[in-house]
Amino acid sequence: MTRIDELRSSLNKVKARIDDATADAGRPPGSVSLLPVTKFHPVTDIRILHELGVTAVGENREQEARAKQAEFPDMDFHMIGQIQTKKANSVARWASAVHGVDSPRLADALDRGVGLALERGDRSVDKLPCLIQLSLDGDTARGGVAAAGVVEVAENIESATHLELAGLMCVPPLGWDVEAAFSQARGVLAGMEHHFDRRLEFSAGMSGDLREAILHGATIVRVGTEILGSRPLP
Repeated sequence: MTRIDELRSSLNKVKARIDDATADAGRPPGSVSLLPVTKFHPVTDIRILHELGVTAVGENREQEARAKQAEFPDMDFHMIGQIQTKKANSVARWASAVHGVDSPRLADALDRGVGLALERGDRSVDKLPCLIQLSLDGDTARGGVAAAGVVEVAENIESATHLELAGLMCVPPLGWDVEAAFSQARGVLAGMEHHFDRRLEFSAGMSGDLREAILHGATIVRVGTEILGSRPLP
């Protein structure tokens, strides 16, 4: 089987799982987006995914993502997870969206970074969609902001010149019941939606728990290994 056949087959299987979960949740078809996670996989795979209709992929290593975007700018690259503030300028050059804003300081740095990238001609889109990373257990050392601080970060993004508040992202902590984790995160998102009086994206769910995430309202699921196979060693 060729690589394109492998990726087409695995992509279709994941899409079928998403469709089944979406139907079981009583939600309309197409209401959940799939974001393949391509960390450690080569640009050749990203090109194939693009041929198969994928328009955006997720990465969580800034240097690797930047190199891939430079090599294949036709694909949109989303930055997932914790971002060091010192890397905000670089992320702002290539990212089509960020799933990992967890402090007003990082939001300010990304805002400045997008402005600088626009001035230098490194970026053509003047708004960077940002999802706040929620720390469900409050251990912010692993990235994310505790629930009590979400609105502050959201207001910071909302008031920034070059950022767009897009929604909330979460990863269930190790050892947590995923149903409880997604239910808690959905409650935080509902508070955000009420505060800003609009619907927001909910980036939640990976290969092992995408069904539970969709049943709790996820609008974006992030899937890596189930689509691309085991990651090669970096």
